[in-house]
Formats: sequence, C-alpha cells, structure tokens
Amino acid sequence: MASPVPPLVFDTSFDPQTGRPILVAPGLTRITAPNASPYTFTGTNSFLLGYETLGLIDPGPDDPAHLDALRAAIGGRRVEAIILTHTHRDHCASAAALAAELGAALWFGGRHRLSRPLRRFETDPISGSSARELVPDVVLADGESFQIDGIPVSVHATPGHCANHLAFGLTGTEFLLTGDHIMGWNSTLVSVPDGSMADYLASLDKVIALPFQRYLPAHGGPIADGPNYARALKAHRLERNEQVLAAVGRGAHSLGAITGAVYRNIAPTVRRAAQMTVTAHVEYLEALGQLTVKRGLLGTRVSLPKGGARPIAGGSSV
Repeated sequence: MASPVPPLVFDTSFDPQTGRPILVAPGLTRITAPNASPYTFTGTNSFLLGYETLGLIDPGPDDPAHLDALRAAIGGRRVEAIILTHTHRDHCASAAALAAELGAALWFGGRHRLSRPLRRFETDPISGSSARELVPDVVLADGESFQIDGIPVSVHATPGHCANHLAFGLTGTEFLLTGDHIMGWNSTLVSVPDGSMADYLASLDKVIALPFQRYLPAHGGPIADGPNYARALKAHRLERNEQVLAAVGRGAHSLGAITGAVYRNIAPTVRRAAQMTVTAHVEYLEALGQLTVKRGLLGTRVSLPKGGARPIAGGSSV
C-alpha cells in the first residue's frame, strides 16, 4: 500500500540576510543576491563550496553589490570553478565576467538548449531570460562526480525547468543543491519549449530516489524533508493535470480560459507564469492522448478527444 502523500506547504518565512555569508553546511556558504521579485522570491542564492580552494555555484545576477559580497566572501582564496545549476540569467548573468576575473573555469551541463524544437510560428516566451551565449569549459554529465577542496560532489541531471538543469549532491551528507528544480517557497515554473512537464515529473522521481534528505534551493530557504516535499510537489502537479482536464471539459478551450479556471484570483504579477505552466500541462496531456490541441496563427484551441479523456495511469499515486 502506497504511503499517503504529505500536504504541500510552501515556506515563505525565509530571511535571506542578503549579501551576508551564511554557513549552511560544512564547507558550504550561502550568499543571497539582492534580486528579489515575484519570480525569484528573496533573490538568487549563490553558494561557495570549499575551504581554501572554492567552487562558486550560481554566481547570480550582474549586480555590483552582489559581486562585491561574493568577492568579500571569497576573500582572496582561489576559485577553481564557477558551477551552474542552469543557464537562466538570474543564476549566471555574472558568470563569464567573474570567470575571467577570478581565473576560474565554467562548469555546467552544456549550452542552453530547448527541451524540444520550436514549432512553426512558435516563440520561446522566456528566451530573453536564457544565456544562450555561455559556453562551458567543462560539461558536467549526469552520474559523474568531482571534488572541490576534497569535498566530493555528485552530478544529477534534472531537466524540466530547463533542459540543462543540474542538481548537486554533497556525497556522504544529507545535502542536495536543487537549483530551481525544487524550491520551498513555490512550485517551479515550467515554460515550454524551454522546459518540459514530462521531464520535470521524471526528475522529481529521480531526486526522490537519491540518498539526500535536506534540499538547498537556489531561491528561498532549506527544505528539511526534501523527499516528502518533492512527493507533495509531484502530487500537486498531477492534481493540476486533472484540473486542466476538468476545465476543458467545462468549456474552457483557450489557454487563457484554462488558466483563469485553474488559477482563480491569481495576482496579475504572476498570471503570465501561470499561463506558461498551464501550457506545459496542456502539452503534457496532449502527448498522453488526454487532450486534442489545434495551433494556429490566431491562437491555440484545446478540447477533449472524442470519447473524453482517459484516466491517467498512476494519476493519483506518488
């Protein structure tokens, strides 16, 4: 018998202590950037890994105050590598210039790429947020490991939020740096074709199975029981699938109408993100044969297939 899924509870109480170095694990220090927004919560968390020699994980925005805070925390120590969870600009806008300044190599999961090719007449709604120009000196691959100052780190590909997203486990500890894949303050934006709902759900399953308990996201505070929180996130997304199907069944046939039906009373500041995520759910359900989607220059029309939507295999279990 499957264990009951825990409730999904977001934690918005995080105090980032912006600009201050905060020790969060042995050999791991967090410095939060001053780029708070509806999409970044209290700002991007940068991490310094190591003692005498360092790895800088997600250096964040090209913000003078944040760069000064990073330099002060580095304190003249050698930075071996600038390591990225992914190539959205709130995580890496400063990466190339810092790499040159510090004499560090860029390590990440390959150049920014879409999760699938663009369709005819389609555009990527978050293309401006993606650093396609960044080229890694070292491409990190799923399942490999590296060391920074004797600290072993395992690499875990976690596509979904975007195609080159990685999580990093501190081997032999309870800590996993989850980037934007799992955050405690909110669920992750999945915007097609940059991201993929199918990949996101598969990556949740993958992370749940890893031997790490405590998650350290790139926005917001630590997640004490990471695997159970990830299970709750997955259940939330599966419930959204059912809500999308129900909305279409009740007559919502445009992406905007579905968004309005699923996300009632949503703040205008995040409505665009909600519609992007609905679009990802619609694409996922289309691939499963649960929805019929017709795309044209005048918009997208969504309907149930003839005979109605079939039950999604495993749709209520996590």
